[in-house]
Amino acid sequence: MGKQFFVNMESADIHDADLQVKLTVTHKHDIYDLAFKVTGTVTLICDRCLDDLIQPIEADYEIAVKYGDDYSETDELLIIPESDNWLNVSYMIFDTASLAIPVKHVHPLGKCNRAMSALLRKHRATKIDDEDAELTDQLMDEMDSMDSAPDSPADEPQQTDSRWDALKKLSTDSAED
Repeated sequence: MGKQFFVNMESADIHDADLQVKLTVTHKHDIYDLAFKVTGTVTLICDRCLDDLIQPIEADYEIAVKYGDDYSETDELLIIPESDNWLNVSYMIFDTASLAIPVKHVHPLGKCNRAMSALLRKHRATKIDDEDAELTDQLMDEMDSMDSAPDSPADEPQQTDSRWDALKKLSTDSAED
């Protein structure tokens, strides 16, 4: 299953895909047990640097299907009208693959585009709403650490948060008592 499947499903997040789907159907009495196994990779856009991000996918999904009077669905059971002689499983496959993708699409630390990270630091706002300040500070700290960590010499002193210094001082003062 590739890019065209996600284009047909109108998915804007997934830009490319190389997924394999294994569907096992077991018929017992009047119930069909469907077991999906989706494995492979999808290509997303990194939320931080906007470069391609290859995300591995491995997901399982199981549902029981049986015939009934009207269409009805729960988490474990899908009832379809007896007049239907086929079942479109593409939405089940799409949902299984989509739910396996993390909400936050970011490269591991140190893997983001360095030029974009530098631009973000350069143009970051000086005034930030209180509710966004903590998240922005965390993001910028991550970006600073991933950009400077591989290239910084070991003998350079690292700047620490003054709140941690105050806590460390309290800890050493109590140890002396």
